Amino acid sequence: MLKRKLLTFLLTAVLLLSLVSCTPSQNAHQQDSYQTQISTQTQTKENELTSVAEKQEQDQSLQSTSNNQTVQEEEPGHKAETNLIKARVTKVVDGDTVYVRFENGREEKVRFIGVDTPESTIRVDPYGKEAAAYTESKLYKKDVWLELDVQERDKYGRLLAYIWLSPPENINDTEIRGKMFNAILLLEGYAQIMTVPPNVKYVDYFRVYQQEAREKNLGLWGLEIGEEKSTTYPGGTNYYIGNRNSKIFHYPDCQWAKKIAPQNKVIFESREEAIKAGYRPCKVCRP
Repeated sequence: MLKRKLLTFLLTAVLLLSLVSCTPSQNAHQQDSYQTQISTQTQTKENELTSVAEKQEQDQSLQSTSNNQTVQEEEPGHKAETNLIKARVTKVVDGDTVYVRFENGREEKVRFIGVDTPESTIRVDPYGKEAAAYTESKLYKKDVWLELDVQERDKYGRLLAYIWLSPPENINDTEIRGKMFNAILLLEGYAQIMTVPPNVKYVDYFRVYQQEAREKNLGLWGLEIGEEKSTTYPGGTNYYIGNRNSKIFHYPDCQWAKKIAPQNKVIFESREEAIKAGYRPCKVCRP
């Protein structure tokens, strides 16, 4: 009986020792399995993140390429978005006024915007005949394209327009110089600037073109008298007479100065003073 109890005790002790020795191994196995699972999940997440990052880089690269292409397409210049009306010049009145016939058969008298050539009809100003002849040589019986501005007609009912010799591809200095007849008149010295708001779309270009022609003494600018002439008040003071309405100044003995209404007369002590005030010299007496 004692031997049986001892045997039972020994078997129980052996079983306990066996269980104790197996538990760390199983725990280690479970820990290894868990670490492997975590590692696998982490690698999967890393792969997913890498894939997302690569996709974002590809999207950014495509977007960048698209943006570069857009810039390259826009760089050549501002595309012309003007509404042009095709017409044929049927008659030249003077340097800055013509008659045109539209494709529907309607005829209009057209005054060029932003420029003023010397008179050659009611009276003949210096270089007036030359300006009229130049316009006729370039426009008569030719197709042109009219561009309107804010105000379509003047107080005389004339259509106001920029005259394009051919439709512009872009609106820039090169196109305006080469294709807009208003600008060409200024560049060649056949006209002066005449700005009448609100039609001022190209006024900044026109100022540059007039200055260039003046510096080169082209056309009517070559007729300027080198030394400033003047007349005097009885008291001996030099002066010029300006017209408030036309913004033109004259020598006092000019025929046009004598026709200025008293309320419209402005006295300037020097030519420089008149110009700074925004007045331009008379084309007849050429002060």
